[in-house]
Amino acid sequence: MPRKIIPYNSYLKDLAKKLRNDSTLGEILLWKELNNKQMYGYDFHRQKPLLNYIVDFYCYELNLVIEIDGQYHNHEEKSQEDLLRDKELEKYDLTILRFTEQEVRNDMLNVLRTIEQHIMENTNGLSEDGNL
Repeated sequence: MPRKIIPYNSYLKDLAKKLRNDSTLGEILLWKELNNKQMYGYDFHRQKPLLNYIVDFYCYELNLVIEIDGQYHNHEEKSQEDLLRDKELEKYDLTILRFTEQEVRNDMLNVLRTIEQHIMENTNGLSEDGNL
């Protein structure tokens, strides 16, 4: 399956690099779990520019975006900006999973289970290179 190219604003590259260097604790903890194809062999990227946004984590093989909502987010009620962003990303057949910073810090097991469940429901569990 060829990789789907999602355009991005090239001006966001430097900001994405800065965000990778200034990650929140939740982002660092989740990255330790997703880095180096640890999640069933899938390749995740962090602070990835997509369209006019920078998403926290992105896996092109799964068409999956993972966002960690910080202190300024009310997880129950998405801001208008988040709704617009999600709608635009969904036009590219991307799925967005959202977790709060507190969920990632305090309940990593359930965060990972949610991601695993998404993978199992949307694939046969294997990455494109055949890893489980």
